[in-house]
Amino acid sequence: MRSSKSRSRNKGNRNRPSGNIVNRVFDSSGPEGKVRGTPQQIIDKYNQLARDSQLGGDRVATENFQQHAEHYLRMLAEAQREQAERQAQQQAQNEERQRARREEQEQRQQAEAQPPAQDAPADPPAAMDEVIDAGPESGLVETPEEKPSRPRRQRRPRNPEGEAPEAPADPTPDAAE
Repeated sequence: MRSSKSRSRNKGNRNRPSGNIVNRVFDSSGPEGKVRGTPQQIIDKYNQLARDSQLGGDRVATENFQQHAEHYLRMLAEAQREQAERQAQQQAQNEERQRARREEQEQRQQAEAQPPAQDAPADPPAAMDEVIDAGPESGLVETPEEKPSRPRRQRRPRNPEGEAPEAPADPTPDAAE
């Protein structure tokens, strides 16, 4: 036998709509048994049953099926209306964000295009035009960019036959001579 606690826990969850009603699958207990499907599928099924009962001459069953179809039609219309409202709100929010972004970009472009402020002096001070002559006692260090570079010596060409190369004419005298 089932516990009364588990039954009472599940009772409250029956009437809660969950998620997207347009695509949600329902179980409809109609006069001819259960009909299962999305609201549009259930509407189509009840309309078909109503046509069949009308052809059979059963006005009461026809009206019953049409009422069932109308119930799901209203549910579907309400869900679609809410969905359209949400989409319209999201679209309005997106348009507002885009408008704000465009305004920010225009403000940045205007700020970049404006000339510098007039408060700054037109001519730099005279002290900046002077070149400071740093003598050897100034404590400044000479950097490699400032040193004159020595010309590179040319390499001797290789002798392809493996012979000993001739001694090049060296302009500097050897210490042994």
